[in-house]
Amino acid sequence: MSSTQLTTTQAPPPVPAVPLARRVRDVLLRGGGAGAAAVAVAALHSAHDPGVICPLRRLTGIPCPVCGSTTVFIELGSGHPLAALLANPFTVLFGLGLLFAPLGVQQWWRGFPKRTRNTVLVGAAVLSWFWQLHRLGLLPH
Repeated sequence: MSSTQLTTTQAPPPVPAVPLARRVRDVLLRGGGAGAAAVAVAALHSAHDPGVICPLRRLTGIPCPVCGSTTVFIELGSGHPLAALLANPFTVLFGLGLLFAPLGVQQWWRGFPKRTRNTVLVGAAVLSWFWQLHRLGLLPH
């Protein structure tokens, strides 16, 4: 076999085990950093509200599936978790997944077949878009 030919698929090298204390520390650092940033953004927003920043919504009036994500950040930084959840529950769930990834969420997620993961992500994007259309009163009643 020449060096230009690809070999059969090989398993990736094993990932070294990370001690639980370090993974918990990583979650706390992520949470602390995100929390500090959210408080700073909320304070900045209270001093100067730029209005709608989503380009799609600003140009067309139609929200995108991630509309409300900045609002989630601002509401969390202002100490209003329910308002954050109502602004975009999908962003909150995604953020929690990123926050807790060091505890094994990433390995759990990657345990699903790629097709399943893609289906879940597309489904979440569609549901999120409908949530935004409903939240902003753009769906017929």
